[in-house]
This record gives sequence, structure tokens and C-alpha cells, in this order.
Amino acid sequence: MHLDINQFLSSTILLVVLLNPFLMSIYLLDLIESLDERLFSSILMRGSVVAILVFWIFAVGGDAIFSRLFQVRFASFLIFGGVLFVSIALKFAQSGPEALSQLRGKPEHVAGSVAMPFMVGPATVSASVLAGAHLPLVWALASIGSAMLVTILGLLALKWLHSFVRQRNEALVRRYIDIVGRSSALLIGTIAIDMIINGVELWWGLRNQ
Repeated sequence: MHLDINQFLSSTILLVVLLNPFLMSIYLLDLIESLDERLFSSILMRGSVVAILVFWIFAVGGDAIFSRLFQVRFASFLIFGGVLFVSIALKFAQSGPEALSQLRGKPEHVAGSVAMPFMVGPATVSASVLAGAHLPLVWALASIGSAMLVTILGLLALKWLHSFVRQRNEALVRRYIDIVGRSSALLIGTIAIDMIINGVELWWGLRNQ
């Protein structure tokens, strides 16, 4: 299986879009505001290690993890994941950024809560499976690693920017949070509907084989 550069870039960009450092910065806002750069970086790295290991497992195992290990169809995972994300998007649109803090819950195990549910979720797991299916294994793992690196660097940059701007204009930061939070609901909902459509198409194709 030869490397298709366009497919590599497409897989990497898709995972970056799904991970969405801008949305993650809202999701981790309380940590960004309360922790210094060193501690925040440490927590972020630990959560990212958990996420990338999960993504690599699904990239290697692919559809077989669902069909053989879990005894379910990948199409079912896509459809349920889409429905779950639709509910999150609706809640987010109604409640704003506060909805993300509620989803993460109490921060006793912060690294795990960073990884779940927005790093490791139905959409990102699906993207990892597709990367493993469309790319040579080494390049699929590299694509996932590249996407995670971009996400981590983006979050660290946003942490620095937030600290810099907040000292000068608190109102501007809050306005940014509200705009990004509300607009992200549209992105989450669109991705969720696309997952449901892909799941139905996959199920229909398998049914007619």
C-alpha cells in the first residue's frame, strides 16, 4: 500500500478539526485560568498520551475491534456516536461553554478528564479507524501523531495567549469564549449528523452485499 500524500494530509487535518484546539481551550478553561504553564503542560501531555495510545490501537485494529472484540458493527458505533454528539451540540447551544465543564465533571483525575470525552470520542476514534484503513500503518500512526502534536501546540499557544490578553482585557477574553463556544455547537452538530449519515450508508452497503 503506497503513501498517498493527499490522504495523509486529509486524515491529519480531519483529526485536528475533530480535536479542535479552540474548542478544547474552552473545555479546559478552568485549568487554563487556574494553573501555571508548567503544570498545565504536564497535565495536557499526560492526557494526550492516553488519547494517542487509544487512537493508535483503533488505527491498528480497525473495524475488527468492533466486529470481533466487541461483537458489534462499526456502523452502529458511528450512528450512536453521532446521536450522542447531537445531544452534546444541542446542550452546548443552549447552555454555552458551561456545558463543557459539566461534561468533564470533577477534576480528581484531571489527565483522564482531559482525554475524555473530547479527545477520545466517537468522532476521533472513527477518524483513527479510517486513517488506519486508508494509509499504510506507519503513516497512519504518523498522521495521528502529527494531529495530536498540532493540537497540543495549539492549546499551549492558546494558554499563553489567554494569560497575555486576560491581563489587559478581561471583557475581550469573555467575548471570545462566548463566540467560540456558541459557534462550536454548529461544528459539533454538523460532524454528528455526518457521522450518522456515514453509519447509515455503511450499514446499508453491508446489508445489500
